[in-house]
Amino acid sequence: MKIYFLGAGALGCAIGGTLAAAGSDVTLIDPFEAHVDAIRRDGLRMKDGDTERVVKVRAALDSSGLEPADLVIVLVKSFHTRSAIEGAKGIVGPGTAVMSLQNGMGHEEILSEVVGREHVLAGKTYVGGVLLGPGRIIAGTRGKRTVIGELDGAISERAKAIAAEFERADLPCEVSGNIMGVMWDKLLINVSTGALSAITGQVYGSLYAVPEIEATAIAAVAEAMAVAKAGGVSLSIKEPRDAWLMAAEGLPYEFKTSMLQSLEKGSITEIDFINGSVVRNGQKHNVPTPVNQTLVAAIKGIERRMEAK
Repeated sequence: MKIYFLGAGALGCAIGGTLAAAGSDVTLIDPFEAHVDAIRRDGLRMKDGDTERVVKVRAALDSSGLEPADLVIVLVKSFHTRSAIEGAKGIVGPGTAVMSLQNGMGHEEILSEVVGREHVLAGKTYVGGVLLGPGRIIAGTRGKRTVIGELDGAISERAKAIAAEFERADLPCEVSGNIMGVMWDKLLINVSTGALSAITGQVYGSLYAVPEIEATAIAAVAEAMAVAKAGGVSLSIKEPRDAWLMAAEGLPYEFKTSMLQSLEKGSITEIDFINGSVVRNGQKHNVPTPVNQTLVAAIKGIERRMEAK
């Protein structure tokens, strides 16, 4: 299967590198020139626990000159989704599937507007990654499942083929007929740790050592669950604390959330697509979300301070 990753940050490299190592025809597409150069020159260095391996995988700065893919996996930052897919229309052929594995909610609507709803699948992954430097990552893939599905809930042959490609690389993957529920389940995971890690500057190991942080995380998840219930979404996560515990399963002490990584790089975060999504949907369904509103406000304040420097 010819697979292009639109966005080759930590997560794109963790999944793309694992697929490439198993024999998939993978190209990582990212505008970070030093990163692409390092992968081309030295291969992708993937650290997992105490071991590190080098995976040979193609990398490109953009999609120009590439043939249409069987599958385009979108993993750019949420606020770059529209510009990224508009710039990559040339790799979307008549039979190309386009699937977001991004954090948060709302990406499928953007992708459908640009390439057509018939091309778009939805997915969520519990795989993690940390970018250590150009061409080098920490990959958190062991036991981390990915769930994908058609927007209409159908169990399609193309979805089953994608899942089989992941499974071949020892990336647990299932096809769901309730992808909206899956997406909300993953949103609960992101809500539990993303903003709190970014605000406090804590890696997972130290984040989970502070009882007050845990209490706040559980309160934020409880709000999100109430919003999902008001919207008629069926969740598999039944208790708010379960999302908090699931977020750190199998990840090393030094693991950092993507939101913390963004702030450390001086970049704006995806807060509008994560906790902000809870707030917007809460307003839509008349469900109060004061904890998530506070987390959004705190992140916005940090971003504003960075911009002022």
